[in-house]
Amino acid sequence: MTDRSISAASRPVIERRFRLQWEAAQNAHVLLYPEGMIKLNGSAGEILKRCDGAATIADITSDLERAFAATNLSGDVIRFVTMAVEKKWLRIVP
Repeated sequence: MTDRSISAASRPVIERRFRLQWEAAQNAHVLLYPEGMIKLNGSAGEILKRCDGAATIADITSDLERAFAATNLSGDVIRFVTMAVEKKWLRIVP
């Protein structure tokens, strides 16, 4: 999947084999899967928390911009979602 196929209208969801949760021992969000765990940085955790298959990337971006009083996050969100799809952490739902 390339950058061109992921747009503001795309609706990402966490792949079924992963579970996102807050891990107090790590002081971070993590993605758990049968073979292990991926510790996420703060930005990744905040984006993934919003990837429910219903929200579009535009919705996720708007929510992040409101929550963190930031602007122009669209490119960063699309790049992260693209990377997460390539790593098979996320999939885009129709």
